[in-house]
Amino acid sequence: MGFARACSVALVGVEGVVVEVQADLEAGVAAFTLVGLPDKSLVESRDRVRAAVVNSGAEWPQKKLTVGLSPASVPKGGSGFDLAVACAVLGAAERIDPASIDDVVMIGELGLDGRVRPVRGVLPAVLAAADAGYRQVVVPEQTAGEAALVPGVSVLGVRSLRQLIAVLCDEPVPDERRAHEEGRPDPMLAGLMVPGAGLGTGLTRGPAAGEGARPDLADVAGQERPRKALEIAAAGGHHLLLTGPPGAGKTMLAERMPAILPPLTRQESLEVTAVHSVAGILPPGEPLVSRAPYCAPHHSATMQSLVGGGNGLPRPGAVSLAHRGILFLDEAPEFSVKALDGLRQPLESGHVVVARSAGVVRLPARFLMVLAANPCPCGRHTLSGAGCECPPSAVRRYHARLSGPLLDRVDLRVAVEPVTREDLMGRGGRGGRGETTETVAARVLEARARAAERLAGTPWTTNSEVPGHELRTRLAVAPGALMVAERDMERGLLTARGLDRVLRVAWTIADLRGAGRPEAADVMTALELRSGIPRGAALGAGAA
Repeated sequence: MGFARACSVALVGVEGVVVEVQADLEAGVAAFTLVGLPDKSLVESRDRVRAAVVNSGAEWPQKKLTVGLSPASVPKGGSGFDLAVACAVLGAAERIDPASIDDVVMIGELGLDGRVRPVRGVLPAVLAAADAGYRQVVVPEQTAGEAALVPGVSVLGVRSLRQLIAVLCDEPVPDERRAHEEGRPDPMLAGLMVPGAGLGTGLTRGPAAGEGARPDLADVAGQERPRKALEIAAAGGHHLLLTGPPGAGKTMLAERMPAILPPLTRQESLEVTAVHSVAGILPPGEPLVSRAPYCAPHHSATMQSLVGGGNGLPRPGAVSLAHRGILFLDEAPEFSVKALDGLRQPLESGHVVVARSAGVVRLPARFLMVLAANPCPCGRHTLSGAGCECPPSAVRRYHARLSGPLLDRVDLRVAVEPVTREDLMGRGGRGGRGETTETVAARVLEARARAAERLAGTPWTTNSEVPGHELRTRLAVAPGALMVAERDMERGLLTARGLDRVLRVAWTIADLRGAGRPEAADVMTALELRSGIPRGAALGAGAA
């Protein structure tokens, strides 16, 4: 009779639960039973583990084998338990010392030849293990950098089960070549646990390929007003709607917005990296996301692909992949009404809760939404109506696809006019090549610093996060500045939520011009940006 245990992690959304993998050997007919609420991919690990153990030179025990995954009430899935199951079985068979794996968390998939393959969600899994008090983690070599982002954890990256057995048994570590380097010399893996590195050790995501040629805001010809709205949105975290004909520059503006956002903080980087790790989209060799992400789903995307879903436990959707970054919905009225209305909850709360039969998952979703829309289905509708053949009813139906409750959560609504020949050729007096991304990003960073200083000691860091009660009581504007906004609210032109959002935008405009509090002109500019109706306030003067 033999017994051994190892540990692994089950992911529920982007949160991990440490699972104890127990292996028990008894005399009897050889059999392999796996219990503890495993899904199909985990049940299949029986065959993977058996083949991997045999092909790694170890003997498979010819006894009755029971492997239990505890706690049994937590749904478990995926191939990341293979490494822990194999080591628990070898510990029960006394091929390795059971005491050497008691407090070690193991994450990784096994190939039939014994190679250890990477899996999704290594960073949130190691974070969960660290929170539970574990200090030793074994992961696939390709994801060792990702796991080492968690401070205080010793990480061992292995290429094969043979190497792990050698390390645990204090034997010479065999030389293993990477699968894509077969036939080329490769150094032997160091067989010692190495201290995990914190975020201050240089393990940050470097510039992406081609980042030296990133799109610059100066490439946008003209469009002074939309550029200012873009700056205000980035400085305060406000949602933005760009309306204009095809070719006016809506997509160009949205694509350049992530570059003017401030770099992510350490905590934000970990949050974003955890989501991208679960989704399996982390670039190889770049374990930490340090810049704001940018997600632009196609207009045929379903509600599940936007907010999260899928069979079994839900996976992150576009709103979570855009966490702490930009969610750009081009041709927004072409999205299904159901999908667009599904955005209302994360826009308000900063997270999304998805319930399925397998469980309930809470996913982070604090993003800055940018919508782009044409003025009509054909895109040629203007104030004069020239060139547009869409009947008025079609134009109304087209705009009605963006519901009132959704638009009420959009702070800035800007018309993007067609680019003039003078602006495109750089001959206009105020057109042509505008300010660069670097210049605008510096002003955005200064405005965010002012907001963070004002909100020090509170749970909020940007103006868009401040609750309406705080805006109306603790953060007072200049006397008489809200007169026009209050009159619009009495006339039914502005909702209570709309008034709060006007106040938030006004504070951002004041931060951009270095003022201590919003004046009447700032509120008028915020009202004009929200309604699109001229109020006599110059946007350039209010925001600069």
